[in-house]
Amino acid sequence: MTDWYAVGVGFLVTLIAGVLATGAPIVGHIGAGIVGGLAAGYVAGGGLASGAWHGLLAGSIAGIALTVLFAIFAGVLGLVGGPLGSVLGFGGVLVAGVLVTFIFALDSALAGAIGGVFG
Repeated sequence: MTDWYAVGVGFLVTLIAGVLATGAPIVGHIGAGIVGGLAAGYVAGGGLASGAWHGLLAGSIAGIALTVLFAIFAGVLGLVGGPLGSVLGFGGVLVAGVLVTFIFALDSALAGAIGGVFG
């Protein structure tokens, strides 16, 4: 059964770390996913499978949330270049966000499994 409190904790940790990690795009986001996954797995406890599941959920939800936030931000900033600039800015960030979401989910699941063992 899913412990939504653990997923929420992992989501918040990943979201905050992801926003702070924007200065170091790849390494920072991988680290944010790891920290959030560890938090979700630790709070959920229950071993490898439970920790991995909760870390995966937390990382996926955080990746989706960050993608939507940054895509909207890029779309608004793109309005300076006209409607086409807005569409290209939004679309570009959305496509890159799919990769970031996958990275968050994968490393959060692995870190969640570790956190689940220690939780």
